[in-house]
Amino acid sequence: MLFNSIEFFLFLPIVFGLYWLIGGKRIKSQNLLITVSSYVFYGWWDWRFLSLILFSSLVDYTIGLALGKTEKPSKRKLLLWISICVNLGFLGFFKYYNFFVESLIDSFTFFGAELSINTLNIILPVGISFYTFQTLSYTIDVYNEKLEPTKDIVGFMAFVSFFPQLVAGPIERATNLLPQFSKERTFNYSNAVDGLRQALWGLFKKIVIADNCAKYANIIFNNHTEYNGSTLLLGAIFFAFQIYGDFSGYSDIAIGISRLFGFDLKRNFAFPYFSRDIAEFWRRWHISLSTWFRDYLYIPLGGSRGGLKMKIRNTFIIFVVSGFWHGANWTFIIWGALNALYFLPLLLTNKNRVNTDLVAQGKYFPSFKELAQMSFTFLLTIIAWIFFRADSVSHAISYLKNTFSFSLFSEIEIFPIPILILVLFFVGTEWLGRSGEYAIENVDFMSKPVRWGYYILLIVLMFSFTGEKQQFIYFQF
Repeated sequence: MLFNSIEFFLFLPIVFGLYWLIGGKRIKSQNLLITVSSYVFYGWWDWRFLSLILFSSLVDYTIGLALGKTEKPSKRKLLLWISICVNLGFLGFFKYYNFFVESLIDSFTFFGAELSINTLNIILPVGISFYTFQTLSYTIDVYNEKLEPTKDIVGFMAFVSFFPQLVAGPIERATNLLPQFSKERTFNYSNAVDGLRQALWGLFKKIVIADNCAKYANIIFNNHTEYNGSTLLLGAIFFAFQIYGDFSGYSDIAIGISRLFGFDLKRNFAFPYFSRDIAEFWRRWHISLSTWFRDYLYIPLGGSRGGLKMKIRNTFIIFVVSGFWHGANWTFIIWGALNALYFLPLLLTNKNRVNTDLVAQGKYFPSFKELAQMSFTFLLTIIAWIFFRADSVSHAISYLKNTFSFSLFSEIEIFPIPILILVLFFVGTEWLGRSGEYAIENVDFMSKPVRWGYYILLIVLMFSFTGEKQQFIYFQF
C-alpha cells in the first residue's frame, strides 16, 4: 500500500478514527489496533511475508525475556547470537543468496573451473532490511542493559510493525519508540496539524520532485550511450533529486503520520545537499541508518579509539557494509567504498567534525566559500550516485566515462524547463527552511491566508505535475 495511493487515503482516516475512538487510556486496545492495521498495511503487498514479521517479532520478544532472567555472561551472549543469526539469516537468504551464488560461480569461472549451483527465484520481502535492524536494536539494547525487556507482546509487535515507518524507516531504536507504546497517548491538535504539514511536504517531494525527476533520470540512464556528457550530468542530477525527494519524502510522511497517532519518530534527513563536506553529508543523510551502524558496528569495532590503521579499517567497514545493506550488487559496494574514500582525508586530518553548525546561519545567502564547498560536495555525491543508480559496474563506468568527456561542454539535449523550475522552487524552499526539522515547519510567521494559500499551492502542484506513480525507491532495500 503506497502512501500516495487511493487505498491509503481510505485506510488512514479509518485507522485514525478508530484509534482515537478507543481513547488514549486504553493503551492495549490502541496497540492491538496498530498491530492489526500494520499487518493489513504490509499484507497489502504480499500477505505471505507477514509470517516473517511475526516470526522475527516472536523470536526477539522471547529472547528479550530470556535475557532479563539471566545474568550469566555465556548464556546472554548465546541468546544475543541466536537473535543476530536468525534475523540476519532471513535477511541474508532473501536478499543476498543469489548474489553470493553468482559471485562464487564467477570466481570459479575466472580460474577456469565450472561450478554448478542453481540460483533461486526469490521475492525480496518489502522493508525486510528496515524491520530486521529495528528488532535487532531491541535485542542488542536489552543485552547491553540499556533497556528493560518488555512483557507486553502486543506493544512489542506494534513497535516492530508500526505501519508509518515499517517498510522504509526511519529505523527506530527500541529505546526511543518502544516505551511510547506503554504510555497513555492523548490527541494533541497542534502536533496533528504539524504532522499533516510535514506529511504534505513529504508528498510534494515524492509526487512532484521525485517522480518527475525519475522520468528523465530513467530515460538518460537507460540510454546513456545516446547522449552527450552535459545531458548525462543532468541525468545524474535528476537522480540525485529523485532519490532525495523519494526517500526523505517517505520519512517526512512517516514522521508526520506518526504524530497523528501521538508518536514521535527520530529525524532521518537534515537537508544533506547543503553539506559543506562529505562528513557533514553523512550526518545529515539517512540519519537513522548512519547512527545505527555507528552505535552497533563502528563503536564495537573500536571506532576511532585505535591507531591510524584501525581508523581506516573501521571507516571502510562501516561504509562498505552500509553499501551492501542497500542491495546485493557490486555497484552498492563500490558506492560505499567510494564514500569511504571521500571521507578518509577528513578523518586523517581530523576535519570530519568541522562543519557541525548550520550553513549560512542567520543569512539568506551562503558565502562564496560555503557555496564552493557545497557545490564540490554535491558533485562528489552525484558521482557516487551514478554507481548507486547504475545496473552494473560496467554501466556506471561507461556512464562516468561518457559524462566527463569533451561532450560535457556541449548543449544539453534534454532540458525540461518546467521540472527544472520545480526543482529550483524545491531547493529554494528547503534553503529558506533549513533551520527547522523540515522545510515548511516554520511557516507560522505567515498570516493565515498566506499560509493556507501556500498549502493550496503545494496541492495544486501535486495535481498538476503528478509524475508516473512509482514505488518508493527504498522499498527494494
